[in-house]
Order: sequence, then structure tokens, then C-alpha cells
Amino acid sequence: MGNSQEPQDFNISVMPSSLTPVHVAKAAEGLNLYDTASHQVSHFVPLKSGEVGIYVCGATVQSSPHIGHIRAAVAFDIVRRWFLKLGYKVTFVRNVTDIDDKILVKAAAAGQSWWARAYYYEREFTEAYNTLGVLPPTVEPRATGHMSDMIDLIQRILDNGHGYVVTDADGKPTGNVYFDVASWPHYGELTHQKQTSEVDEAAAVADRMGPSVDATGADKYNPVDPADASPDKHDPRDFALWKAPKDTDPEDARWSTPFGVGRPGWHIECSAMSHRYLGDGFDIHGGGLDLRFPHHENEMAQTRAAGYPSAARWMHSAWVTAKGEKMSKSLGTGLSVPSVLAEHSAWVVRYALGSVQYRSMLEWSDQALVEAQAAYDRVSNFIERAGVALGGQPSREEVTTVSADDLPADFVAAMNDDVNVSGATAAIFTAIRSGNTLLSQLADRADSETAKAEVREALLAVRAMLDTLGLDPLAEPWVSAGAAGGAADGTAESPEHAALEALIAEQLNARAEARKAKDFAKADQIRDALTEAGIAIEDGPQGSTWSLK
Repeated sequence: MGNSQEPQDFNISVMPSSLTPVHVAKAAEGLNLYDTASHQVSHFVPLKSGEVGIYVCGATVQSSPHIGHIRAAVAFDIVRRWFLKLGYKVTFVRNVTDIDDKILVKAAAAGQSWWARAYYYEREFTEAYNTLGVLPPTVEPRATGHMSDMIDLIQRILDNGHGYVVTDADGKPTGNVYFDVASWPHYGELTHQKQTSEVDEAAAVADRMGPSVDATGADKYNPVDPADASPDKHDPRDFALWKAPKDTDPEDARWSTPFGVGRPGWHIECSAMSHRYLGDGFDIHGGGLDLRFPHHENEMAQTRAAGYPSAARWMHSAWVTAKGEKMSKSLGTGLSVPSVLAEHSAWVVRYALGSVQYRSMLEWSDQALVEAQAAYDRVSNFIERAGVALGGQPSREEVTTVSADDLPADFVAAMNDDVNVSGATAAIFTAIRSGNTLLSQLADRADSETAKAEVREALLAVRAMLDTLGLDPLAEPWVSAGAAGGAADGTAESPEHAALEALIAEQLNARAEARKAKDFAKADQIRDALTEAGIAIEDGPQGSTWSLK
């Protein structure tokens, strides 16, 4: 939702009360995060004890979301969830750009009002976020709701001598206002390639693929704004703070200011809204790698030139690629969220989008989705079997209140290592393998209550880790969407699991008969085939049991 509406149903994990006591976990002492400006991973220390302020650039709502957009949303949702699990109070701001050249052009071509088009696609983005389990932001401001903030910020930049107003032959302001890059010696500090003592492959990839002030030539991912190509600029590097309207711009897409009628440049809105909601300086500014330059470089410069501190740390999520090329609508490779969800469950799509560290390029393919489905099968199989063995599941409240200090050490270490999701996922499956072993031994254990307690501890740990990544199958939105399958109540089986159970039971019966007949070659052949298919077999006095590896 935009800033004009009140937030709805914000629970304590999303919008904590200022009266809620903050208990930061000891695990937070080990958190290290990458900073784009320094090209280094460094220890994270919040500007204000116990609190974290995050601003992430949201969508320009010109058309439907594709999975490249949603990858960034999922990546920073995981970052946010880790801060919450560490016990921080998190203020998370994600903007909506609802006035833009692309919106105006596409709306005119479709015979629409620009604001109606923007709102329609804003709702599509919100639906995609919700479907894929992205927590709602603390606030989601729209650009059109913050014109006065932008005008005030531009005036501060002008008063500080870092911008200029273009006037006509009569000395009247035209509506074009530019940032004076030459007046700001720090320009380029975000994206200029700084040498570090150690090789950082992720940074090297970002420098090769990500737009930078060091790069020359046309940038196919960030076409030049026509206003920035104006001959009225003092320097080619100068960029628009405010733009005079085009003749084709509708009357309701123009705002009056002391420097003329027009509308905002692309970059100014984020500086204005981050300051409005996060104040003088905040902890993290996030966004997609393609925003690194010119958007974030320009944003950093204008914010500081206005007299405000910029973000303490800049984090950028890498792209979703298809055959090594950035996935984007402009290149004709965008996959719409609805088209992907038509063939795969939302849990599977979220898992695939969040399966690698946020700084790693994510190659989108059928194989990635096959692996995500296999991961879901392993997760749901263990949760379901454990629930059946225990006669029920730990409550959602119990799962969400597990502190980071009580999570498995390998999971915490991975998440503290610049949110290394791949390592965290490996920790989850290590715990699932251990849990499956405990389940296979349950019937043979004389100390049944102790054995069940161990299974329950493993189950709770697995679900708490999954929940930290937004993937607990027994949480919303997965339960309402039916993604939980038979794991939901710990007693009923999903149709998929029931079918798999029947097929494997038939193979296990055939193997048992072969062993009884001392045809060990055939028994081994059946076991090897099941192993090749990803089925782990455990032999015990009561017979053989199976689990997904």
C-alpha cells in the first residue's frame, strides 16, 4: 500500500511498538555484511542500539512484475528477517515510484490515466509480494505523496550551492533543475572501483556486469533520461533534480514549485523519502545491482549535498539471469510472476529465488525449479513424518520465538557471514538428515520419551531455521495456499506423499521378498535404484523405513 493509507494488520514482527523491549541476541555480535562502497565485508554495528533502519528501492509500477523484480524483494526480505531473528527492532521502508516517463508513455499509449495505470500495477506487485511470503514494509511511500519533501530537499541543495535552475531568455525558471556534479568532490565514491587487499569474486562480477561511473558507453540497463541529455546542463555528468514537463505530459502530472512547473527527477524521491521516514542517516540502503549507477550514486551525492548523512552501508542484490544475461522486460527475457506461479507453487518459486546469497547472480532455469521442488519434498516429508510420530506440531508461536542464540551454530554462522543463504540451507538439510535418523531409530529406542523429545527438538530447529528464511511450510501464506500439504496437522498425508508412499512401499516389499529368498543381487538392485532416485533406506529390526535424502 502507499503512504496515503493506514497500515493494516501489522503484527509485532513487522511493526513493533516503541514500547516493546528489545532483546538483541548474542549472535548479533558475529554479524558481518558487505558494503558496496568499500567492496569489503565488515562487522555490522547499528547506528542506534537495538534498532536497524533499512530503505530498499521498490518498483516503478509501469507494468506487471517479473521474477527479476521479486528476487530483490525476496533477498532483502531474508536480510530483514535475519535482523528480526537477531532481536532488532527493524524499520523497513520500500518505496513505490508511481510517476515516471515510462508510466506516462505506456498509459498514454493504452488510453489510460497515468495514476490509474500506476495503481493497478502497484496492486499487482503487492499481490506478488504477498503470494511469495515477503513481509509488508513498515511503510511503503509513493513518490506522488512526497512532492513537498522533494521540493524542500531540492531547495536545500540549491541553497548549499550544489544545484542550479535553468532559466529562459526572460530569466524565468523553466522547471529544469540540475545537480552540479563539479561542485561535489565526493561524486563517484559509491561505484568507483576501490582496490582491496583480497580478491572478492562477487565484487568483481558486480564491476563487470553492474553499471558504474567508471564505465563508458551506452548502458542498456539504464537508458539515459531525456532530461539528462539536455544541452542546458553545465556538465555532462549533471543530472536532473526536477524536470520541466513535456508537451505530451498530462496536466495532472505537473506540480508547481519555486523553480518552475514540472515533476521530479528519478533520483530525488528516494533521498526525500528515506530522510522522511528514517531521519538523519540510517543503517542500510538496499536495491538491485542495476540501481548502483546512476541511481544510487546520484542519490548518495544529492542527499549529502543537502546536508544529510547518507546510508551507513549500501547493499545490492545481484540479478536473475537467463543464459548469463540479465532478465529484464527491456531485453525481452522477463518472466511474469503469474506465469511462473501457474506452473510451480509459491513456496518453490520463493525457495528458488532465495536459494543463493543475495550478491550472487541467480541463473533461472527449469533445473533451478526442479531442485527447489526436491527441496520442498524433503522439507515437507520430514516435517510431516515428525509430526505424525509426535502426534502434533510445535505451535507457530513456539517456532517464531526461537532466538537466534538457540538456532544450530552452522546456520547462525552462515547467516552472519553476509547472509549466506546457501550455507544456511545446507545447515537446514543437515538437521533434516539428523532428524530422519532419529525418526528411523524411534521404534527401537527403549527411552521413548527421551527419543521423542530429541525428534521434537530437531523438528523445532528445522522449522525455526526455515521460518528465518520465510519458508516454514506451516506459516502463512503457505498454509492458506495449500503448500503445507499433509504436514499441516501432523496426521494427514498430502496426496503427493501418499502416492510416493505407495510406490516406495511396493519396492520395499519386493526388496524384502528378495532378501527372504536370498536373492541379494536383486535386493541390492532395488536399494540402489531407490538411492539413485533420492530415497534413503534405513533397515531395522521392525523392517525398512525410507526418507528423502
